[in-house]
Amino acid sequence: MDTNALVEGILGGNRRALARAISHVEANTAAGREVLARLYARTGHAQVVGITGSAGAGKSTLVGAIAREQRKRGRTVGIVAVDPSSPFSHGAILGDRIRMQDLTSDDGVFLRSMASRGNLGGLSEAATGVADLLDAAHFDVVLIETVGAGQDEVEVANAAGTTVLVANPGGGDEVQSMKAGLMEVAQIMVVNKADLAGADTAMTQLRALLSIADLGPWVPPILKAVARTAEGVPELVDAIDKHQEFIRGSEHAHEERRKHAQRQVIAIARAILHREALSTANASGAIAALVEEVAERTRDPRSAAEELLETVRREWASQGERE
Repeated sequence: MDTNALVEGILGGNRRALARAISHVEANTAAGREVLARLYARTGHAQVVGITGSAGAGKSTLVGAIAREQRKRGRTVGIVAVDPSSPFSHGAILGDRIRMQDLTSDDGVFLRSMASRGNLGGLSEAATGVADLLDAAHFDVVLIETVGAGQDEVEVANAAGTTVLVANPGGGDEVQSMKAGLMEVAQIMVVNKADLAGADTAMTQLRALLSIADLGPWVPPILKAVARTAEGVPELVDAIDKHQEFIRGSEHAHEERRKHAQRQVIAIARAILHREALSTANASGAIAALVEEVAERTRDPRSAAEELLETVRREWASQGERE
């Protein structure tokens, strides 16, 4: 694999080189890792925006509306749509988002749908790398839409500079049950489908939750939108611009970048450790035996997990001695 050609192609705006590099990043190949390492210094220019929230909140429709508004403003847009996938087969369930298909004919838009690969929160580890590739390829805005599979959606903040939390009028109980972590990573909150009954109630609930959150110098605005008609979308894009200005040009800019970098490093390290530990555990054969003991209730799950970790540590220590 000629990584030089991929790097040069991406920097030169070659869509085929970009697509090939994304495939390598998704597959976690050596070529993909090398391309990312070489291009990282060329990133940091794009607005990287995460769109998160519960399933059914209308995230796909909202992402499409945001992309169209950004195009009206003359900006190019890269979209990473993370689809839910089986934790067993790792196959995507939804495929490319139907509601955004009209954008594929726009030369200023690049849409990539990818499987979550069973990661917590539905955000694939590779999504961060794909966002970096789109940034290096000179896209002005990168939108990352997550699955909406639960509270672990906070992982979207590891890839995005601005995170938009989407709620809807019918999700009152959902809003009330949101963990503080999800509230804290959201820089903008949007009540979508605001033309339905209950929108004002959802706004009130979000304000109440925000009032008890541990906020820094940025106070997230709470907006209304109707993604289907694009009502409120220009105001949402204005809010995204305002937050991007805050993290780039305010007195807090360096600290915000440092916290963002810390989240990314820790999240990727955790993903690598998880993958390597499972690989080692499977190779040792320890998992099957321990699972059988837990299933037969001759051992409790916690002690089995501790034994599994001890097995992994011994295997890693043995590998280190051999090397």
